[in-house]
Amino acid sequence: MGTGFSKKKKQARELQSQLAQAQEKMQSTLYTGTAGNGLVTVTMSGDFDIKKVSIKPECVDPEDVEGLELLVTAAFKDAAKQAQASSMPDLGSLGGLGGLGGFGGLGGLGL
Repeated sequence: MGTGFSKKKKQARELQSQLAQAQEKMQSTLYTGTAGNGLVTVTMSGDFDIKKVSIKPECVDPEDVEGLELLVTAAFKDAAKQAQASSMPDLGSLGGLGGLGGFGGLGGLGL
C-alpha cells in the first residue's frame, strides 16, 4: 500500500492523462457556425482554431462590407458557442480534482 503522497502522485498522473485526452478530443472535433441563413459559415475546432470560413457570393456586396463583417462575427460566435457547450461535459468529468487536496484545492475551479 502506498503512502498518501504516492496516491496523490498517481491521481495527478491520471488527471494529466484525462486532461490530455480531453484536449485531444477538443482539437479534433469540428464545429460549424452559420449566420444569415447559411450565407456565412465558420468551421472551427473545439480549441477555437478556425479551420474554414465560407461566404456565399450573393452575400458579397461592396456597398455593405459592414454587414458581411457582422455575419462573419455571428457565424464565429455560433461555432464558438457550440464548441464551448460541447467541451463542458468532458471537462466536467474531471471534477475529481478536489480529491487531490494537497494540490491547492484545484477542485474549486469547477472543472
